[in-house]
Amino acid sequence: MNKIRLTLIACCIFFMNLTMVLAQKENDLDALLADPTAEHSKEYASYAFKSTRIINAHSVEQTPAGVMDMRILHRFGSISGGAYQLFGLDQASMRMSLDYGITPWMQVGIGRSTTGKELDGVLKFRLLRQVVQGSGSPITLSYAVGSTLSTLSWPEPERGNFFSSRMAYYHQILMGKKLNETLSLQLTPSLVHRNLVATRSEPNDIFALGVGGRIKTNARMALTFDYFLVPGKQLVDHNNSLSLGVDIETGGHVFQLHISNSRGLNERQFISGTNGRWDQGDLFFGFNLSRVFTLRAPKMPEPDGGW
Repeated sequence: MNKIRLTLIACCIFFMNLTMVLAQKENDLDALLADPTAEHSKEYASYAFKSTRIINAHSVEQTPAGVMDMRILHRFGSISGGAYQLFGLDQASMRMSLDYGITPWMQVGIGRSTTGKELDGVLKFRLLRQVVQGSGSPITLSYAVGSTLSTLSWPEPERGNFFSSRMAYYHQILMGKKLNETLSLQLTPSLVHRNLVATRSEPNDIFALGVGGRIKTNARMALTFDYFLVPGKQLVDHNNSLSLGVDIETGGHVFQLHISNSRGLNERQFISGTNGRWDQGDLFFGFNLSRVFTLRAPKMPEPDGGW
């Protein structure tokens, strides 16, 4: 029953997004036919965020077509471990990933986290792009769909275990807006489906609402945050994921320093598996490092973002 419900939800999201895209394309075509110069005068918002990730969360930014983004994420142990654990620096988990822009509006990514020995994959589509001059969408709208696969050894190998029990899936709608040169905000309604849960009382489907933002402080630095609210009592011993960070741009690199109550580094882990508490100092320092490589030169440049 859960699989049927998940499939229906995914289909509804897909057709809702498809309808919006077709409506937008029709409006753009009508405007272009009425005024052939309209498309050339249109300006799009660019760099609402400096990376395809805010901190933990996906951002509305896309990896450009023909570009590969190699990303290394580190998350150390809990600061509450004190001086004996060097405030968490003696312990570390990491995730390595590769994202590739297939087209200007579609990217694919794979990754592997040491926490849970999990593999993950994602497809992200940009459906609408914010227009800051001319007619068009007031927001950028994207859709991300991904899955995770645990490769941990079975704790009880003698019992009947199923490969499907290793899998989890997520769907996210990313709605972002660059309000001005300084401030960008994003809402991220999310659904995480876990094939296997710890107890029968826990649901397989977890609904969450994410919010994130970026405050640009100068040409090379910005303050960032992301937060995922899991409403109600869907999970036991769960705390909502809150992360605060600083982005530092250095040429082809984006260096992100952050602190979070989540140690997990993929959507299943930080949306449905966060146990740290800010009020008890159960926090994890970390950093993300992103380096992009152009593997295929674009046939024609994308429209300028305007901002």
